[in-house]
Amino acid sequence: MDEKVEVIKQGLEDNNGGEFEREPVPSSKLKGWKSFVGMYAGEHAAGTEFMIGPLFLTAGVSAFDLIVGLLLGNLLAVLSWRYLTSEVAVKNRLTLYYQLEKIAGRKLVIGYNLANGILFCFLAGSMITVSATAVGIPFNLEMPKLTDTMPNSGMWVAIVLVIGIVISLIASKGYETVSKAANWMSPIIVLAFFVSGIVALNQLGVDSVDKFWAIWGDGGEPFKGQTKFTFWHVVIWSWFANGAMHIGMSDLSVFRFAKSAKSGWATAAGMYVGHYMAWIAAALLYAVYLKSPEAMGYLNNGEAPPVAPGPLAYNAIGVLGIVAVVLAGWTTANPTIYRAGLAFQGIMPKLSTFWVTIIAGTVATIAGLFPAFAMKLLGFVALYGFILSPFGAIIVFEHFFAKKMGITKNYAEVAGIKFNMSVFLAWLISFGLFYFISVQFDVFLSFVTLPAWLLCGVLYLVFSKYTQKSN
Repeated sequence: MDEKVEVIKQGLEDNNGGEFEREPVPSSKLKGWKSFVGMYAGEHAAGTEFMIGPLFLTAGVSAFDLIVGLLLGNLLAVLSWRYLTSEVAVKNRLTLYYQLEKIAGRKLVIGYNLANGILFCFLAGSMITVSATAVGIPFNLEMPKLTDTMPNSGMWVAIVLVIGIVISLIASKGYETVSKAANWMSPIIVLAFFVSGIVALNQLGVDSVDKFWAIWGDGGEPFKGQTKFTFWHVVIWSWFANGAMHIGMSDLSVFRFAKSAKSGWATAAGMYVGHYMAWIAAALLYAVYLKSPEAMGYLNNGEAPPVAPGPLAYNAIGVLGIVAVVLAGWTTANPTIYRAGLAFQGIMPKLSTFWVTIIAGTVATIAGLFPAFAMKLLGFVALYGFILSPFGAIIVFEHFFAKKMGITKNYAEVAGIKFNMSVFLAWLISFGLFYFISVQFDVFLSFVTLPAWLLCGVLYLVFSKYTQKSN
């Protein structure tokens, strides 16, 4: 009898492609911490790093704000993954989308999944843009400027389309392929960041700690159109740069494959290799470029010099730089498109993982044609984390406090409802209140992400206590 059950179970796994979109991941498919180290190191020492490092310089950060602020902010991000995301993930072993559907109801989650999927596609599109700046070097491609929003040539369009197709096909093969691709590419990318940082230090004439510190000094005025970053900007922004993935619970879809919640510590490989060493190395590359005649010409004309990762890396380490930037864009775009595909599958459950991922890849490729998503990455990342993170609070607060509050877990599934008003009102009030505060009082959006997250979780518990009791 046991053998027969196992055969049926294996058949079900084969039918859904081994992705288990609407069922818990079985024990036979769980992965050890090494799998997550490779994936997170690859994803976070990746394309975004080539953009974010230079953008810190355009924001006028000081040495202390950057070095110490990143240490603290990245630690807070790792703790969020370890003690929130991975704890919930290994308990339920469900994707974010299916878990939220059980709580919020099918109709409400359709709207969330659509917003989530589109925002992930835009992020993946910005990484296709990053890869395109490297592929375009042999073709003498004109690189996009910080102020560019539209494609600047037919060659740019062609390169982005080719890269987008390749990335989409890799992502469509599922988690196994995404994980293997990250493990294979990440050592090359990490090496390239490290080497390019060393080369940049030599080009800047840095031979002591004092000279290294002096690169940023006490900071300065931001470039035109950029927000001035202080110490707390760096801390809070680096904490919530991946807010949608940790406190927003998107990475439930990843850590549901983990054998233990301790696998959450693997995110440190991404934070301190990628969001620390790589960000600083990329900033050094841009510091070198800012001393060039071309950059000085832009500055003298009152314009912000372009941030094009491909040429920055190529000028430092040659062909290895081109390869690294291309691979870096891929290792961020691949898992991001995979996540977006899962979001779209929540809307179209009858479509296979392959086809929803191809749809996500197509949207991401179209987004990649427009440089604005990459050039405004600091602001975009803050916005998408602010929009999506409060929904993660619904899952977290229910997981840890439902029993104490005496409310029913997975209420939409239990009660057979398709729209849980408690979830919608909790998100709408928290989002609306703090977005108003951000706009009205010119508060940096990342500063209100945590208050909005906490308020959403508390309101959900309060509303659920009242509505479930009434019903």
